[in-house]
Amino acid sequence: MRTHSILTRSLMLLCLLGFAGTLMAQQPDLQYYRKWDQGGINVFEPSKKAEQPEWTGFKIRIGGAFTQDFQSLTHSNDADFAVFPNGTTNRNFLYGVISDPADAKFDTTSATLQGFNLAMANLNLDFQIADGIRVALENYMSSRHHSEFWVKGGYIQIDKLPMFGNPQWFTDYFRVKIGHFQPNFGDMQFRRTDGGNAMFNPFVENYIMDAFSTEIGGEVYVFPVDGVMLMLGMSSGFINGNIENYAGDPVGTNPEATKKTPSIFAKAAYDQQLNDDLRVRLSASVYHNGNHQRNTLYAGDRTGSHYFMVMEPAFQNATTASSAASQFTSGRFNPNMANRITTFMINPFIKWKGLEIFGSYEMLSGATNNVNDTKGGNWENRSASQYSAEAVYRFLADEQLFVGVRYIGMTAEERPTAPDADPNEVGINRLAVAAGWFPTKNLLLKAEYVNQDYTDFLDYRKGGNFNGIMVQAVVGF
Repeated sequence: MRTHSILTRSLMLLCLLGFAGTLMAQQPDLQYYRKWDQGGINVFEPSKKAEQPEWTGFKIRIGGAFTQDFQSLTHSNDADFAVFPNGTTNRNFLYGVISDPADAKFDTTSATLQGFNLAMANLNLDFQIADGIRVALENYMSSRHHSEFWVKGGYIQIDKLPMFGNPQWFTDYFRVKIGHFQPNFGDMQFRRTDGGNAMFNPFVENYIMDAFSTEIGGEVYVFPVDGVMLMLGMSSGFINGNIENYAGDPVGTNPEATKKTPSIFAKAAYDQQLNDDLRVRLSASVYHNGNHQRNTLYAGDRTGSHYFMVMEPAFQNATTASSAASQFTSGRFNPNMANRITTFMINPFIKWKGLEIFGSYEMLSGATNNVNDTKGGNWENRSASQYSAEAVYRFLADEQLFVGVRYIGMTAEERPTAPDADPNEVGINRLAVAAGWFPTKNLLLKAEYVNQDYTDFLDYRKGGNFNGIMVQAVVGF
Protein backbone atom coordinates (compact mmCIF):
# COMPACT_ATOMS: atom_id res chain seq x y z
CA MET A 1 0.00 0.00 0.00
CA ARG A 2 2.82 2.39 0.88
CA THR A 3 4.65 1.60 -2.37
CA HIS A 4 1.45 2.17 -4.34
CA SER A 5 0.95 5.55 -2.62
CA ILE A 6 4.49 6.68 -3.41
CA LEU A 7 4.16 5.52 -7.03
CA THR A 8 0.84 7.34 -7.43
CA ARG A 9 2.26 10.59 -6.05
CA SER A 10 5.34 10.25 -8.28
CA LEU A 11 3.22 9.79 -11.41
CA MET A 12 1.04 12.76 -10.45
CA LEU A 13 4.13 14.88 -9.89
CA LEU A 14 5.60 13.90 -13.27
CA CYS A 15 2.34 14.71 -15.02
CA LEU A 16 2.13 18.07 -13.23
CA LEU A 17 5.71 18.93 -14.13
CA GLY A 18 5.09 18.05 -17.75
CA PHE A 19 1.94 20.17 -17.83
CA ALA A 20 3.65 23.07 -16.08
CA GLY A 21 6.65 22.82 -18.39
CA THR A 22 4.34 23.13 -21.40
CA LEU A 23 2.84 26.28 -19.91
CA MET A 24 6.15 27.90 -18.92
CA ALA A 25 6.44 29.90 -22.12
CA GLN A 26 2.81 31.01 -21.75
CA GLN A 27 2.94 32.06 -18.09
CA PRO A 28 1.10 35.39 -17.74
CA ASP A 29 2.36 38.41 -15.84
CA LEU A 30 0.28 39.14 -12.75
CA GLN A 31 -0.26 42.42 -10.94
CA TYR A 32 1.36 43.20 -7.58
CA TYR A 33 3.03 39.81 -7.57
CA ARG A 34 6.33 38.32 -6.41
CA LYS A 35 7.88 35.83 -8.83
CA TRP A 36 8.86 32.34 -7.66
CA ASP A 37 12.14 32.24 -9.64
CA GLN A 38 15.35 34.28 -9.34
CA GLY A 39 13.32 37.40 -10.09
CA GLY A 40 11.75 37.16 -6.62
CA ILE A 41 15.06 37.56 -4.77
CA ASN A 42 15.23 40.70 -2.62
CA VAL A 43 11.56 41.41 -3.27
CA PHE A 44 9.78 42.14 -0.01
CA GLU A 45 6.21 43.43 -0.14
CA PRO A 46 5.18 43.78 -3.84
CA SER A 47 5.56 47.39 -4.97
CA LYS A 48 2.58 49.74 -5.23
CA LYS A 49 4.51 52.29 -7.30
CA ALA A 50 5.95 50.02 -10.01
CA GLU A 51 4.20 49.83 -13.37
CA GLN A 52 1.79 46.88 -13.47
CA PRO A 53 0.62 44.65 -16.34
CA GLU A 54 -2.61 45.74 -18.01
CA TRP A 55 -5.77 43.91 -16.91
CA THR A 56 -6.98 41.91 -19.90
CA GLY A 57 -9.10 39.28 -18.16
CA PHE A 58 -8.83 36.29 -15.85
CA LYS A 59 -5.34 34.76 -15.67
CA ILE A 60 -3.89 31.71 -13.93
CA ARG A 61 -0.24 31.02 -13.25
CA ILE A 62 0.99 27.57 -12.21
CA GLY A 63 4.23 27.65 -10.23
CA GLY A 64 6.31 25.13 -8.36
CA ALA A 65 9.46 24.71 -6.30
CA PHE A 66 11.54 21.56 -5.85
CA THR A 67 14.60 21.05 -3.68
CA GLN A 68 16.96 18.08 -3.30
CA ASP A 69 19.67 18.02 -0.60
CA PHE A 70 22.83 16.04 -0.06
CA GLN A 71 24.23 16.31 3.45
CA SER A 72 27.34 15.17 5.26
CA LEU A 73 26.98 16.46 8.82
CA THR A 74 28.65 15.19 11.99
CA HIS A 75 27.05 15.82 15.38
CA SER A 76 28.39 15.23 18.88
CA ASN A 77 27.63 15.99 22.53
CA ASP A 78 29.04 15.80 26.06
CA ALA A 79 25.89 14.73 27.88
CA ASP A 80 26.02 12.34 30.85
CA PHE A 81 25.78 8.73 29.68
CA ALA A 82 25.04 6.28 32.44
CA VAL A 83 25.11 2.64 31.32
CA PHE A 84 21.50 1.52 31.34
CA PRO A 85 20.45 -2.14 31.85
CA ASN A 86 19.41 -4.09 28.80
CA GLY A 87 15.89 -3.30 27.62
CA THR A 88 15.97 0.41 28.50
CA THR A 89 16.96 3.39 26.41
CA ASN A 90 19.21 6.33 27.12
CA ARG A 91 17.75 9.48 25.56
CA ASN A 92 21.12 11.22 25.66
CA PHE A 93 22.31 9.14 22.71
CA LEU A 94 22.29 11.06 19.47
CA TYR A 95 20.62 9.77 16.34
CA GLY A 96 22.94 7.49 14.38
CA VAL A 97 25.31 6.74 17.26
CA ILE A 98 26.45 3.11 17.28
CA SER A 99 25.93 1.36 20.61
CA ASP A 100 26.35 -2.15 21.97
CA PRO A 101 24.28 -2.41 25.18
CA ALA A 102 25.18 -6.11 25.63
CA ASP A 103 28.82 -5.21 26.20
CA ALA A 104 28.01 -1.88 27.88
CA LYS A 105 30.30 -0.21 25.34
CA PHE A 106 28.98 2.95 23.80
CA ASP A 107 30.25 5.45 21.25
CA THR A 108 28.76 8.41 23.06
CA THR A 109 30.50 11.17 21.21
CA SER A 110 29.52 11.53 17.58
CA ALA A 111 27.89 10.23 14.43
CA THR A 112 28.06 11.31 10.79
CA LEU A 113 24.74 11.61 8.97
CA GLN A 114 25.42 11.40 5.26
CA GLY A 115 23.28 10.86 2.19
CA PHE A 116 20.47 12.29 0.08
CA ASN A 117 17.56 13.71 2.04
CA LEU A 118 13.91 13.45 1.12
CA ALA A 119 13.17 15.86 -1.74
CA MET A 120 10.67 18.59 -0.93
CA ALA A 121 8.19 20.07 -3.41
CA ASN A 122 5.71 22.96 -3.45
CA LEU A 123 2.87 23.83 -5.82
CA ASN A 124 1.74 27.45 -6.18
CA LEU A 125 -1.41 28.56 -7.99
CA ASP A 126 -1.85 32.30 -8.56
CA PHE A 127 -4.99 33.79 -10.07
CA GLN A 128 -5.65 37.30 -11.37
CA ILE A 129 -9.44 37.42 -10.92
CA ALA A 130 -10.00 41.15 -11.47
CA ASP A 131 -8.06 44.34 -12.08
CA GLY A 132 -5.83 44.71 -9.01
CA ILE A 133 -7.27 41.65 -7.26
CA ARG A 134 -5.18 38.51 -6.98
CA VAL A 135 -5.77 35.15 -5.27
CA ALA A 136 -2.97 32.82 -4.16
CA LEU A 137 -3.24 29.14 -3.25
CA GLU A 138 -0.02 27.64 -1.82
CA ASN A 139 0.48 23.90 -1.40
CA TYR A 140 3.09 21.41 -0.21
CA MET A 141 3.37 18.32 -2.41
CA SER A 142 6.06 16.64 -0.30
CA SER A 143 7.93 17.66 2.81
CA ARG A 144 9.86 16.17 5.70
CA HIS A 145 7.06 16.50 8.25
CA HIS A 146 4.19 15.66 5.88
CA SER A 147 5.06 13.49 2.91
CA GLU A 148 1.50 13.73 1.54
CA PHE A 149 0.00 16.57 -0.52
CA TRP A 150 -1.61 19.26 1.63
CA VAL A 151 -2.60 22.90 1.49
CA LYS A 152 -0.39 25.48 3.17
CA GLY A 153 -2.92 28.32 2.83
CA GLY A 154 -4.50 30.83 0.53
CA TYR A 155 -5.43 34.49 0.47
CA ILE A 156 -6.88 37.31 -1.58
CA GLN A 157 -4.84 40.48 -2.14
CA ILE A 158 -6.70 43.65 -3.12
CA ASP A 159 -4.74 46.56 -4.63
CA LYS A 160 -7.57 48.13 -6.63
CA LEU A 161 -11.33 48.43 -6.26
CA PRO A 162 -12.78 47.79 -9.74
CA MET A 163 -16.24 47.21 -8.23
CA PHE A 164 -16.20 50.90 -7.20
CA GLY A 165 -14.63 52.29 -10.36
CA ASN A 166 -11.00 51.94 -9.24
CA PRO A 167 -10.70 55.06 -7.07
CA GLN A 168 -7.19 56.43 -7.45
CA TRP A 169 -6.69 57.00 -3.72
CA PHE A 170 -6.96 53.29 -3.02
CA THR A 171 -4.86 52.23 -6.02
CA ASP A 172 -2.04 54.57 -4.99
CA TYR A 173 -1.99 54.20 -1.24
CA PHE A 174 -3.74 51.07 0.07
CA ARG A 175 -3.64 47.28 0.00
CA VAL A 176 -5.79 44.71 1.83
CA LYS A 177 -4.87 41.06 2.31
CA ILE A 178 -7.37 38.53 3.70
CA GLY A 179 -7.19 34.77 4.15
CA HIS A 180 -4.99 32.05 5.64
CA PHE A 181 -1.43 33.24 5.21
CA GLN A 182 1.87 33.97 6.88
CA PRO A 183 1.67 37.15 9.00
CA ASN A 184 3.99 39.83 7.68
CA PHE A 185 6.30 39.74 10.69
CA GLY A 186 9.94 40.62 9.99
CA ASP A 187 11.86 40.57 6.72
CA MET A 188 13.58 37.20 7.16
CA GLN A 189 10.39 35.54 5.91
CA PHE A 190 11.19 36.91 2.44
CA ARG A 191 14.59 35.17 2.45
CA ARG A 192 13.73 31.92 4.23
CA THR A 193 13.40 28.44 2.80
CA ASP A 194 9.83 27.13 2.76
CA GLY A 195 9.79 23.39 2.10
CA GLY A 196 10.69 22.96 -1.57
CA ASN A 197 11.04 26.71 -2.13
CA ALA A 198 14.72 27.40 -1.41
CA MET A 199 15.19 29.90 -4.26
CA PHE A 200 15.26 33.08 -2.15
CA ASN A 201 17.61 31.83 0.60
CA PRO A 202 21.36 32.12 -0.16
CA PHE A 203 21.91 29.50 2.54
CA VAL A 204 20.49 26.03 3.11
CA GLU A 205 18.55 26.64 6.34
CA ASN A 206 16.58 29.32 8.15
CA TYR A 207 17.26 31.02 11.46
CA ILE A 208 17.70 28.99 14.65
CA MET A 209 14.50 30.53 16.04
CA ASP A 210 12.33 30.47 12.93
CA ALA A 211 9.48 33.00 13.07
CA PHE A 212 7.01 31.39 10.67
CA SER A 213 3.36 30.43 10.92
CA THR A 214 0.17 30.57 8.89
CA GLU A 215 -2.88 32.12 10.52
CA ILE A 216 -6.36 33.22 9.47
CA GLY A 217 -6.76 36.97 9.43
CA GLY A 218 -6.27 40.19 7.52
CA GLU A 219 -3.72 42.93 6.93
CA VAL A 220 -4.20 46.56 5.88
CA TYR A 221 -1.29 48.32 4.18
CA VAL A 222 -0.75 52.04 3.72
CA PHE A 223 1.90 53.47 1.36
CA PRO A 224 1.77 57.18 2.29
CA VAL A 225 4.84 58.28 0.31
CA ASP A 226 7.26 56.61 -2.04
CA GLY A 227 9.46 54.13 -0.16
CA VAL A 228 7.40 54.01 3.05
CA MET A 229 5.05 51.18 4.04
CA LEU A 230 2.87 50.82 7.15
CA MET A 231 0.91 47.67 7.98
CA LEU A 232 -1.53 46.64 10.70
CA GLY A 233 -2.83 43.09 10.95
CA MET A 234 -5.01 40.87 13.08
CA SER A 235 -5.23 37.08 13.00
CA SER A 236 -6.76 34.17 14.87
CA GLY A 237 -3.40 33.27 16.42
CA PHE A 238 -3.95 29.63 15.40
CA ILE A 239 -2.14 27.75 12.67
CA ASN A 240 -5.51 26.40 11.49
CA GLY A 241 -9.23 26.95 12.06
CA ASN A 242 -10.57 26.58 15.60
CA ILE A 243 -14.09 26.91 17.03
CA GLU A 244 -13.43 25.42 20.49
CA ASN A 245 -14.50 27.06 23.74
CA TYR A 246 -11.97 27.11 26.58
CA ALA A 247 -13.39 27.05 30.08
CA GLY A 248 -10.00 27.57 31.71
CA ASP A 249 -7.79 25.15 33.57
CA PRO A 250 -9.85 22.06 34.52
CA VAL A 251 -7.55 21.12 37.41
CA GLY A 252 -7.40 24.61 38.88
CA THR A 253 -3.62 24.94 39.07
CA ASN A 254 -3.20 27.84 36.66
CA PRO A 255 -3.77 31.39 37.96
CA GLU A 256 -5.61 32.53 34.82
CA ALA A 257 -7.96 30.79 32.40
CA THR A 258 -6.72 30.05 28.91
CA LYS A 259 -8.51 32.22 26.37
CA LYS A 260 -8.74 32.47 22.61
CA THR A 261 -7.60 36.02 21.86
CA PRO A 262 -6.55 37.34 18.44
CA SER A 263 -2.97 38.21 17.55
CA ILE A 264 -2.22 41.84 16.73
CA PHE A 265 0.84 42.66 14.63
CA ALA A 266 2.25 45.68 12.84
CA LYS A 267 5.14 46.62 10.60
CA ALA A 268 6.80 49.76 9.27
CA ALA A 269 9.39 49.79 6.50
CA TYR A 270 11.47 52.28 4.56
CA ASP A 271 12.75 50.93 1.22
CA GLN A 272 14.39 53.20 -1.33
CA GLN A 273 16.62 52.82 -4.38
CA LEU A 274 18.80 55.85 -3.73
CA ASN A 275 20.71 55.59 -7.02
CA ASP A 276 21.57 52.99 -9.65
CA ASP A 277 23.99 51.22 -7.29
CA LEU A 278 22.55 51.68 -3.80
CA ARG A 279 19.35 50.38 -2.21
CA VAL A 280 18.54 50.81 1.49
CA ARG A 281 15.75 49.19 3.51
CA LEU A 282 14.95 49.25 7.21
CA SER A 283 11.92 47.58 8.79
CA ALA A 284 10.55 47.10 12.30
CA SER A 285 7.85 44.57 13.27
CA VAL A 286 5.89 43.66 16.38
CA TYR A 287 3.60 40.68 17.12
CA HIS A 288 1.55 40.21 20.31
CA ASN A 289 -0.86 37.66 21.76
CA GLY A 290 -1.48 37.93 25.49
CA ASN A 291 -3.44 34.73 26.17
CA HIS A 292 -3.97 31.91 23.75
CA GLN A 293 -4.61 28.18 23.63
CA ARG A 294 -1.66 27.42 21.32
CA ASN A 295 0.18 30.03 19.30
CA THR A 296 2.82 28.72 16.87
CA LEU A 297 4.69 31.78 15.64
CA TYR A 298 8.01 30.06 16.46
CA ALA A 299 6.75 26.51 15.85
CA GLY A 300 4.64 26.87 12.73
CA ASP A 301 6.83 25.37 10.00
CA ARG A 302 5.12 22.13 9.01
CA THR A 303 7.67 21.23 6.31
CA GLY A 304 10.84 20.84 8.38
CA SER A 305 14.52 21.69 8.51
CA HIS A 306 16.88 20.80 5.68
CA TYR A 307 19.49 19.69 8.25
CA PHE A 308 18.17 16.16 8.70
CA MET A 309 18.40 14.66 12.23
CA VAL A 310 21.36 16.70 13.49
CA MET A 311 21.41 17.09 17.30
CA GLU A 312 18.39 14.84 17.64
CA PRO A 313 18.20 12.04 20.24
CA ALA A 314 18.19 8.44 19.07
CA PHE A 315 14.91 7.91 20.96
CA GLN A 316 12.04 10.39 21.15
CA ASN A 317 10.69 8.60 24.24
CA ALA A 318 11.46 5.49 26.26
CA THR A 319 10.24 3.08 23.59
CA THR A 320 10.05 4.93 20.26
CA ALA A 321 13.01 5.61 17.98
CA SER A 322 13.38 9.07 16.47
CA SER A 323 12.54 9.67 12.82
CA ALA A 324 13.02 12.43 10.26
CA ALA A 325 9.26 13.10 10.27
CA SER A 326 8.75 13.26 14.04
CA GLN A 327 11.96 15.20 14.76
CA PHE A 328 11.54 17.57 11.84
CA THR A 329 13.02 20.80 13.28
CA SER A 330 16.64 19.66 13.50
CA GLY A 331 19.08 22.49 14.16
CA ARG A 332 16.35 24.91 15.25
CA PHE A 333 15.13 25.99 18.69
CA ASN A 334 11.55 26.54 19.81
CA PRO A 335 11.39 29.13 22.65
CA ASN A 336 8.15 27.45 23.81
CA MET A 337 5.98 30.56 24.19
CA ALA A 338 2.77 29.01 22.94
CA ASN A 339 0.25 30.82 25.17
CA ARG A 340 1.65 34.31 25.71
CA ILE A 341 4.08 36.06 23.40
CA THR A 342 5.30 39.53 22.51
CA THR A 343 8.09 39.76 19.99
CA PHE A 344 9.88 42.53 18.09
CA MET A 345 12.12 42.26 15.03
CA ILE A 346 14.33 44.86 13.32
CA ASN A 347 15.81 44.18 9.87
CA PRO A 348 18.31 46.39 8.00
CA PHE A 349 19.13 45.64 4.35
CA ILE A 350 21.68 47.34 2.11
CA LYS A 351 22.49 46.42 -1.47
CA TRP A 352 25.40 48.22 -3.11
CA LYS A 353 26.04 46.91 -6.62
CA GLY A 354 26.50 43.15 -6.09
CA LEU A 355 27.02 43.31 -2.31
CA GLU A 356 24.11 42.61 0.05
CA ILE A 357 24.16 43.16 3.80
CA PHE A 358 21.18 41.81 5.71
CA GLY A 359 20.70 41.78 9.47
CA SER A 360 18.14 40.83 12.05
CA TYR A 361 17.61 41.43 15.74
CA GLU A 362 14.60 40.06 17.61
CA MET A 363 13.48 40.12 21.24
CA LEU A 364 10.84 37.77 22.65
CA SER A 365 8.92 37.62 25.90
CA GLY A 366 6.30 35.06 26.85
CA ALA A 367 5.61 31.60 28.23
CA THR A 368 3.20 28.69 28.27
CA ASN A 369 0.10 28.29 30.41
CA ASN A 370 1.91 25.61 32.40
CA VAL A 371 2.18 25.70 36.17
CA ASN A 372 5.98 25.54 35.85
CA ASP A 373 5.86 29.01 34.29
CA THR A 374 4.61 30.52 37.55
CA LYS A 375 6.26 32.15 40.55
CA GLY A 376 4.35 32.78 43.74
CA GLY A 377 1.18 31.64 41.98
CA ASN A 378 1.49 34.24 39.19
CA TRP A 379 2.53 33.88 35.57
CA GLU A 380 6.22 34.52 34.96
CA ASN A 381 7.31 35.39 31.44
CA ARG A 382 10.61 34.19 30.04
CA SER A 383 12.78 35.98 27.48
CA ALA A 384 14.76 35.11 24.39
CA SER A 385 16.70 37.01 21.76
CA GLN A 386 18.35 36.32 18.43
CA TYR A 387 20.60 38.28 16.12
CA SER A 388 21.97 37.55 12.68
CA ALA A 389 24.31 39.23 10.21
CA GLU A 390 24.96 38.08 6.68
CA ALA A 391 26.89 39.33 3.68
CA VAL A 392 26.26 38.03 0.17
CA TYR A 393 28.15 39.08 -2.94
CA ARG A 394 26.53 38.41 -6.32
CA PHE A 395 28.54 38.74 -9.53
CA LEU A 396 28.74 37.95 -13.27
CA ALA A 397 25.93 38.71 -15.70
CA ASP A 398 22.46 38.67 -14.12
CA GLU A 399 24.17 37.93 -10.76
CA GLN A 400 24.52 34.27 -11.72
CA LEU A 401 27.09 33.46 -9.02
CA PHE A 402 27.17 34.37 -5.35
CA VAL A 403 29.17 33.74 -2.20
CA GLY A 404 27.94 34.48 1.30
CA VAL A 405 28.56 34.19 5.01
CA ARG A 406 26.00 34.25 7.84
CA TYR A 407 26.38 34.26 11.62
CA ILE A 408 23.44 33.66 13.98
CA GLY A 409 23.46 33.84 17.76
CA MET A 410 20.57 33.26 20.17
CA THR A 411 19.93 32.95 23.88
CA ALA A 412 16.74 31.81 25.58
CA GLU A 413 15.35 30.93 28.98
CA GLU A 414 13.93 27.41 28.98
CA ARG A 415 10.73 26.59 30.86
CA PRO A 416 11.57 25.66 34.48
CA THR A 417 11.14 22.10 35.64
CA ALA A 418 8.96 23.14 38.62
CA PRO A 419 6.93 26.14 39.85
CA ASP A 420 8.95 28.93 41.49
CA ALA A 421 12.17 27.59 39.91
CA ASP A 422 14.49 29.80 37.88
CA PRO A 423 14.72 29.09 34.16
CA ASN A 424 17.93 27.74 32.64
CA GLU A 425 19.44 30.07 30.06
CA VAL A 426 20.83 28.35 26.97
CA GLY A 427 22.57 29.53 23.82
CA ILE A 428 23.13 28.42 20.25
CA ASN A 429 25.29 29.96 17.55
CA ARG A 430 25.77 29.07 13.90
CA LEU A 431 28.30 30.02 11.23
CA ALA A 432 27.42 29.21 7.62
CA VAL A 433 29.48 29.87 4.49
CA ALA A 434 27.79 29.32 1.14
CA ALA A 435 28.25 29.64 -2.61
CA GLY A 436 25.66 29.34 -5.36
CA TRP A 437 25.12 29.35 -9.14
CA PHE A 438 22.04 30.17 -11.20
CA PRO A 439 22.45 28.31 -14.54
CA THR A 440 19.08 29.87 -15.47
CA LYS A 441 16.61 32.04 -13.58
CA ASN A 442 14.68 28.87 -12.65
CA LEU A 443 17.61 26.73 -11.47
CA LEU A 444 19.90 27.13 -8.46
CA LEU A 445 22.76 24.99 -7.18
CA LYS A 446 24.34 25.90 -3.85
CA ALA A 447 26.81 24.43 -1.39
CA GLU A 448 27.29 25.31 2.28
CA TYR A 449 29.63 24.62 5.16
CA VAL A 450 27.94 24.96 8.55
CA ASN A 451 29.11 24.81 12.16
CA GLN A 452 26.67 25.09 15.07
CA ASP A 453 27.43 25.05 18.82
CA TYR A 454 25.14 24.56 21.85
CA THR A 455 25.95 26.02 25.28
CA ASP A 456 24.53 25.45 28.79
CA PHE A 457 21.98 22.80 27.80
CA LEU A 458 21.33 20.12 30.43
CA ASP A 459 19.84 17.42 28.17
CA TYR A 460 21.18 15.51 25.13
CA ARG A 461 22.28 18.87 23.66
CA LYS A 462 24.84 19.44 26.45
CA GLY A 463 28.12 20.41 24.79
CA GLY A 464 26.46 19.82 21.43
CA ASN A 465 27.92 20.60 18.04
CA PHE A 466 27.30 19.73 14.43
CA ASN A 467 29.29 20.67 11.37
CA GLY A 468 29.82 19.63 7.79
CA ILE A 469 28.69 20.33 4.25
CA MET A 470 25.37 20.58 2.43
CA VAL A 471 24.71 20.60 -1.31
CA GLN A 472 21.30 21.76 -2.51
CA ALA A 473 19.66 21.80 -5.95
CA VAL A 474 16.61 24.00 -6.44
CA VAL A 475 14.02 24.49 -9.17
CA GLY A 476 11.59 27.40 -8.98
CA PHE A 477 9.08 28.75 -11.52
